[in-house]
Amino acid sequence: MKNKGKTWLVLNRASGSHDDERAEKLVHWLERAGHEPARIVDCSEQGLPDRATLEAAGVGLLAVHGGDGTLNAAITGVEGWDGDVLALPGGTANLLCRSLYGDAEIDDVLEQFAGGALRLCRRQVVRGRDWIALAEVLAGPGAAWADVREDLRDGDLAELLSGAIDAASLSTAGPMVAIHDPSLGREEGYAGVRLVPGGEGMAVEGYGAAEFGDYLKQALAILGRDFRSGPHDELGTHRRVVCRMADNVSIPLMVDGERRDGAMEERFDLAEFAANLFCRADG
Repeated sequence: MKNKGKTWLVLNRASGSHDDERAEKLVHWLERAGHEPARIVDCSEQGLPDRATLEAAGVGLLAVHGGDGTLNAAITGVEGWDGDVLALPGGTANLLCRSLYGDAEIDDVLEQFAGGALRLCRRQVVRGRDWIALAEVLAGPGAAWADVREDLRDGDLAELLSGAIDAASLSTAGPMVAIHDPSLGREEGYAGVRLVPGGEGMAVEGYGAAEFGDYLKQALAILGRDFRSGPHDELGTHRRVVCRMADNVSIPLMVDGERRDGAMEERFDLAEFAANLFCRADG
């Protein structure tokens, strides 16, 4: 694969999942693909490069290794850039990378990239008022799961127990979020409304209070369980969705696995992301 410009590699040396051996492997595979990094950016110390920085430096490929939060920040920060982005899984959930490459591990992704087996694509995303979700959004009190996930990632069992109890309580007793436009699902709302971007629209799923609460209570017993596989209402595919909280409080959000606070009413739109991302050839 010919290099059409310089290659920069972004990683986070402060991340608990980082190790020097993996960093050396990343460089090796990029060199093998003809993309020897001209610069390695440690975003924990140097921040993330934006579009203007990449253009000024003549960068043609930006490889980003990290969890979903790092990938989201790095990739959405270069929207409009005409270079190519290679997202490399380095977190716990790896939501974006799983949607780009399936269940392929990082070694498989690197090998496919070096062998020219990946293609470039323009990704559909969920666009909110001041954020972009590359993989998924969860709206509603169930987004408290993101806080539990942080404790799980940090290995703090005491905080994990406390967080799981608080999140379960919030998910079952707190105000619910209803899908207002179009009118979908339960009139009383849901503990979590999940939106996943696709080619024709956003797949919308509703998770009830009891189901979400039960999931969070079981988080300690079954640490690897994924709420996405739990019971939920499939509410169709839509290009625009408006959600509203039952009470006059802001909607908790989990955007690509990272917590944010929304407004009392939030609009979610399907949009094409203006940058080239590598993905599997048959995806």
